[in-house]
Amino acid sequence: MLTKAEKTKQFILDTAVPLYNEKGISGVNVDDVLLATKLTKGCLYSHFENKDDLSEQVIDLMLKKVSDRMHATVSKGKTAKDKIFAFIDFYKNPIETPISGGCPIFNVAVDADDNHPKLKQKIAFIFRSGQESIIQILNEGIKSGEFSDQLDSVVYAFKIVAAVEGGIVMCRTMGTSKPMIGLIKSLKSELMQYAL
Repeated sequence: MLTKAEKTKQFILDTAVPLYNEKGISGVNVDDVLLATKLTKGCLYSHFENKDDLSEQVIDLMLKKVSDRMHATVSKGKTAKDKIFAFIDFYKNPIETPISGGCPIFNVAVDADDNHPKLKQKIAFIFRSGQESIIQILNEGIKSGEFSDQLDSVVYAFKIVAAVEGGIVMCRTMGTSKPMIGLIKSLKSELMQYAL
């Protein structure tokens, strides 16, 4: 059971997540968070050392929410193919994202690129661990005889992540999910070329 202070801190973080995802780290100021939460500056700073501390904790929560949701979706798959398809399908509608403002992973990656080295490392970890998870699933599929050993799991895992993240940005910019549907179909079709 959370204490009152812990509940307040969680409320601040949850309320700030969409602000940060829509406006970016530099675009959000403390007054935005205060306005959204209807709390005082004193209350806010009793939970966070400064704006950098708040930003880092909001980004951590945002990335955790996306990662947890992704893992829950993928883990429902029974076979390697089911799991990979679940990962790809998770991004089928880039216009309607779980957190308003687009893909938090991409947004933070762009925002943190040269200005926030600590956050850049966190995003790099998310990308690496995501690709490693896909590689592991594909290798399990190869080992079990579901996929041919001609499938280069490292290259295909990178391709999926790069294509999906790029597809999200392009679709959101153009205001349509239609190209993503074609991309997903193509990624699935490529994988099925290695199905046994």
